[in-house]
Amino acid sequence: MILKKPAMAGTLESSDVQITLRPNPNGGVQLNLRSDVMAQFGDAIRDTVMEELKFDLNDVVVDVEDKGALDFVIRSRLQCAICRGAEISYNWAEEDGHGKQ
Repeated sequence: MILKKPAMAGTLESSDVQITLRPNPNGGVQLNLRSDVMAQFGDAIRDTVMEELKFDLNDVVVDVEDKGALDFVIRSRLQCAICRGAEISYNWAEEDGHGKQ
């Protein structure tokens, strides 16, 4: 997948995470992580972000500003930023059968 433009998802509120993606002209993945819980969970946050990116993007700069977000919040914010930056949409209602009449 190609990141077409910079994108952001999330907030800087407590228990949330703000993730910003932008194309990396130098190639590869560059992860910049700041977290209120860096000492305890920095490695786990890094692993979560890199695992999500493994199948989606290769040449990207990822800025993560964590305010104590849980793993599923980090994943969902990252997926949202990827969709915004790659200019794609995903209709969850059609995929899982919910919302159909």
